[in-house]
Amino acid sequence: MIDIHTHILPGLDDGAQDLYDTIEMAVMAYESGTTDIVATPHCNIPGIFENYFGIRYAEAFRSAKRVLEKEQIPINLMPGMEVFATSDLPRLLSDGKIMTINRTKYVLMEFDFEEDPDFTFYILERTLDVGARPIVAHAERYRFVQGDPKIVEKWREMGIRIQVNKGSFLGRFGSRARHTAYFLLDHGQITSIASDAHGVERRTTDMAEVYDLLLENYPEKYLDLLFQINPRLICAGQNTKRFSGTMHKREKM
Repeated sequence: MIDIHTHILPGLDDGAQDLYDTIEMAVMAYESGTTDIVATPHCNIPGIFENYFGIRYAEAFRSAKRVLEKEQIPINLMPGMEVFATSDLPRLLSDGKIMTINRTKYVLMEFDFEEDPDFTFYILERTLDVGARPIVAHAERYRFVQGDPKIVEKWREMGIRIQVNKGSFLGRFGSRARHTAYFLLDHGQITSIASDAHGVERRTTDMAEVYDLLLENYPEKYLDLLFQINPRLICAGQNTKRFSGTMHKREKM
């Protein structure tokens, strides 16, 4: 599996606090079947986590890469950021202050959970205009999406990719996030499922637990698209795919 959303870099945000946390998260990921991880610390959150691309980010990433190699943990670590959407995001991208996913045109974007949906369409369009390819992080957790999940379909029509958190399927963000995650899964609106891991206790890098849960009701080919194929295409900067088969096993009965 390939995890495109993790807070594994040490000391940059509310994820891994030091290299020991980084090691534990990487070991857990490897033991649950993950081979590749994109490190996506919070970025551009005013007054909290700015984390624009620079020396601090580069040093944290290099340190994490070195310690994984030293500890012989077979995880391929790739750079990225989870960028909070503000009106100046397109300019920040053009100025090279945002680390895109593995230096491709894909950028992982998050919104305020109470954001005005009109602003999301505005900023997504502007981000597309500067040549980036937005991926909306944890789409199922936004209040306006929970109230109207068909907003995601409109995003997809614009060419926006959608990432959903594994924890939402497990009920860790409440019943509304869980219901919305399953709605998006049943309607083929998800591009990738990722951990959004912050540690090794609650929001973890263990992707096997949700893969095994979903495998009870969804075809393996469908899940592999979301856990492996599309994440790999994203990290390579290539076009993602949409599943054309039967999405739910019960529909075969």
